[in-house]
Amino acid sequence: MDRLEQMATFVRAVELGSFSAVAEELQMSSQLVGKQVKMLEQHLGLSLLNRTTRRQSLTDFGRAFYQRAKLILADMEAAESLAAVTRGTPSGRLRINAPVTFGMRVLSPRLLEYMVRYPQVAVDLTLSNDLVDLVNDGYDVVFRIGELADSRLKAVPLAPYRLVLCAAPAYLARRPAILAPEDLSQHECLGFAFSDGRSSWTFDGPDGRIEVPITSRLTINQGDPLLAAAVAGLGVVLQPQELVGDALRSGTLVQLLPQYSVPTSPMHILYAPDRRLTPKLRSFLDFAIAAFGRSA
Repeated sequence: MDRLEQMATFVRAVELGSFSAVAEELQMSSQLVGKQVKMLEQHLGLSLLNRTTRRQSLTDFGRAFYQRAKLILADMEAAESLAAVTRGTPSGRLRINAPVTFGMRVLSPRLLEYMVRYPQVAVDLTLSNDLVDLVNDGYDVVFRIGELADSRLKAVPLAPYRLVLCAAPAYLARRPAILAPEDLSQHECLGFAFSDGRSSWTFDGPDGRIEVPITSRLTINQGDPLLAAAVAGLGVVLQPQELVGDALRSGTLVQLLPQYSVPTSPMHILYAPDRRLTPKLRSFLDFAIAAFGRSA
């Protein structure tokens, strides 16, 4: 059995967390997945995984081998992509990371267009609000919202991220009117995962920038549950236009303080500066700029 195939199966078993998940992804039996990992362990003469009926975990050697194996597989893919570079045809596996709300509401629907256009490219899309390490985590590109702190990466600016302040009519009917940003201090504000339950929201108005302290009795680190809470009348929410747009159009949420604007957050697509611009990577960068760029 091919050693690289065994190595790739082991790497995916670590990343997906179980043999059954790998079997489903690779369309093979769990027994064959386990056999490949076992044969790799026998070849190496050391255990890679501690396995029980309930869970699996890496051995110390397995952890070190996993990191090296990822690099070997990446190098092999890069070597194989040389032919694609010569042909100029985008192909291979493209690994993408994006924030959850943007990924679900904006990127995923448009990604289908890219895959239809480039049928030889396979895509692994991971959605996370964590600040991932593009290089060490093995991504080709990462979408990032907010100010950039990592100057080592190549950054392509996209259209800025816009937030909208809104609440359900049922909530507004039983609470004092919100006529100015300062009124929010007297309201239930649904926060985005602030650990101490307190934060501030910023607005630009006729008299300049205003920063309003808000108290969040409910904080969640995902946009969709916050949207559900706002629609249910639990409070005021400040979330991306892409998330609340349908609710605003249907009237289940109402925009507040339209005379005040919320400062936008910059958004970029990042890639490693030493990453060769293969047709696969170049095609996706061009697609992202066309779909999500400043003039999109």
